Amino acid sequence: MTENGNFKRRVRARAAKTGESYTTALMQMRRAFTKDEGPEIKRLRLAVAQTRCYDDPRDIAGLRESGREMRGLMRQAREAGARLLHFPEGATCAPNKRIMSAIGPGEIGPSDWRRFEWAVLREELDQTRSLARELGLWVVFGSVHRLTEPHRPHNSLYVVSDRGALVTRYDERLLSNTKISFMYTPGSIPVTFEIDGIRFGCSLGMECHYPEIFSEYERLDVHCVLFSTTGGSPPNEPSFGAEAQGHAATNSYWVSFSMLTYPGLEGQPASSGIVAPGGRWMAQCPADGVPAISLADIDDNPDDLSRPWRRKARSGLYDPHRVEGDPRSDGRDMF
Repeated sequence: MTENGNFKRRVRARAAKTGESYTTALMQMRRAFTKDEGPEIKRLRLAVAQTRCYDDPRDIAGLRESGREMRGLMRQAREAGARLLHFPEGATCAPNKRIMSAIGPGEIGPSDWRRFEWAVLREELDQTRSLARELGLWVVFGSVHRLTEPHRPHNSLYVVSDRGALVTRYDERLLSNTKISFMYTPGSIPVTFEIDGIRFGCSLGMECHYPEIFSEYERLDVHCVLFSTTGGSPPNEPSFGAEAQGHAATNSYWVSFSMLTYPGLEGQPASSGIVAPGGRWMAQCPADGVPAISLADIDDNPDDLSRPWRRKARSGLYDPHRVEGDPRSDGRDMF
């Protein structure tokens, strides 16, 4: 009886995650059990963070505090059994366009990157990497990536392994008007990496508005996209969270949604969280603007049938069944 009850709970959990009916989920799980050897399910505990916005790169105390805040959340995530912790865009510092403007703050112009306390940022990054190694925790976080002058920096996501090594870096590709006009150099390629058989893709900034970014990662066979943002404009733009749910549902993969918070801002309609392949929130941080983490056990979704079907549907499956010409002009009644 206990075994049967456990099986039913697994069926309900699958239905909740994928959006299938209970009957469909039951059929798929029974089909998997009839095979001699089903696919091995790969799992990973993912933590997503929300952190306070520190937007003045001249403020040494602020840079230090953002580093301490990140490392405190890293310890919480490891204590909770997380394998990977995902931070927002600009977790180390999200430079304010007016503070950076060479002709500001009243007017927005080209950013003066000499105002950034780069040495302090480097020290904080080194401490974060060292703690990742100490904890045995993978960490993905947003930071400005300095380039040689006269090139503007990248707006980036750093991927640091559980050994404290910088594994790869994603640079935001589709920038806002202000970012491309006055602040950053755009990136050019998608970035993927793998932990324990789970494949991740990276996205950043306002790229949630561009479905082509997320469909590209579906073609690259990722199981989860890590999307980091400052929260849009105005801060905590609610459409970003809804779009994250849509991308997860249409591409049948997990989406981790990590954003900055703005304590004191009235109405925080969005918060960091993890969306399942069916488009439902599996975990969310508090909507009160307090720095926090939320966790979910994600997997490679081996029983999913929607991704292979959608790929088949896009490959010309329907072409032999189409009627040549416009069927509305064949002289017959429409009803």
